[in-house]
Amino acid sequence: MAGIRGLFADTAPLANPYFRRLWRANIVTVIGAQLTVVAVPAQIYAITGDSGYVGLTGLFGLVPLVVFGLWGGALADHFDRRSLLLVSTFGLIGTSALFWVQAALDLRNVWLLLGIFALQQAFFGLNQPARSAILPRLLPAAQLPAASALSMTVSMAGAIAGPMVGGVLIPLGYSWLYLIDTLTLLATLSAVWRLPSLPIENRVGSPGLRSIVDGLAYLKGHPVLLTSFLLDLIAMVFGMPRSLFPEIAHLAFGGPIAGGTELALLFAAIPVGAVLGGVFSGWVSGVTRQGRAVVWCILLWGVAMAGFGLAVGLASQWRVPMLALALAMLVGGGAADMASSAFRNAMLLSAADDAVRGRLQGVFIVVVVGGPRIADTLHGYAAGVVGTTWASGGGGLLVIALTALVAVLVPAFWRYVPRAEAT
Repeated sequence: MAGIRGLFADTAPLANPYFRRLWRANIVTVIGAQLTVVAVPAQIYAITGDSGYVGLTGLFGLVPLVVFGLWGGALADHFDRRSLLLVSTFGLIGTSALFWVQAALDLRNVWLLLGIFALQQAFFGLNQPARSAILPRLLPAAQLPAASALSMTVSMAGAIAGPMVGGVLIPLGYSWLYLIDTLTLLATLSAVWRLPSLPIENRVGSPGLRSIVDGLAYLKGHPVLLTSFLLDLIAMVFGMPRSLFPEIAHLAFGGPIAGGTELALLFAAIPVGAVLGGVFSGWVSGVTRQGRAVVWCILLWGVAMAGFGLAVGLASQWRVPMLALALAMLVGGGAADMASSAFRNAMLLSAADDAVRGRLQGVFIVVVVGGPRIADTLHGYAAGVVGTTWASGGGGLLVIALTALVAVLVPAFWRYVPRAEAT
């Protein structure tokens, strides 16, 4: 029985009451957040009938997230992190309430909607660095990989459940989706309110531009941390083919041009893999060679994306079997990415000094958000030149080659073990 239990997610971090309350609250909050993710583009399209306006959500969301993610990291290394979490959580509740008001009043103003969305992403950018940076203050280093896996599992489960619930509720009106999001955030507010005071250890400087620059400069002297960001960018920029899913679903697998079951399955496959990887993530707590584990996980991600491209290329001959293979590759890739993310975030939290954890988490958020958006543009261009088969499968091969090269050029990353394990 002990061996079987070891297959499943390590729930040891949940014994900590502060982490447990945050994690349970996130189960509720992440579904509400995904309702807004569904409602905003749907409402914009309903108002304008123009996908160009829907595309503006990328710009209005990315810019404040990058700016305030970096600045939020600097703030998280200067102010009490509990206080920063309270302020930013109140901000998220306020912006969700504004979404609800504009929908309830049927204002139908797309620029107001985009403005509220940008403000919400700014508060999200302020919130996330502090939220991640507090974990080493709440949990021992050995439990950080398990805590990251538990958190990512909830996020990915929300990415599956939220859109499904949103699709059912949209006919009732957008205001209901926004109201549910507003109310679910109260669970997170309660969990944050009950945190202890979390002042910064060895705080230096002020939370301005110089602080952000100093945080980035810190990475130059820590090649292991810098390499973790580089590997994440390699995996996402070259190996995330999601912008090709509509074309692949239609041309390779015969789905309707407006989107259908095939497209929905492609988009759901990676989150499903991440959830399954999280459920069966008990093994991550026993891994001490975390650098080596990251390399292997990203190599598996590359293999999965190369296999996905192969399935796309063979779909004209065996459509149904190749759709099953393509989905299996995406599910496997999602599981590998979950494990890679758990190890990388644990490394970032345990290897960095407390005085810079917030800023490095800000960089982490920018990389996590920016990498897939760069991938959307790069894969779209590559597909126009070499086709979807080589754009997706070739991207996976590039991930394999570049990851292996980085492992050779930065042996310190390959050999990395957490400080507690190394002593």
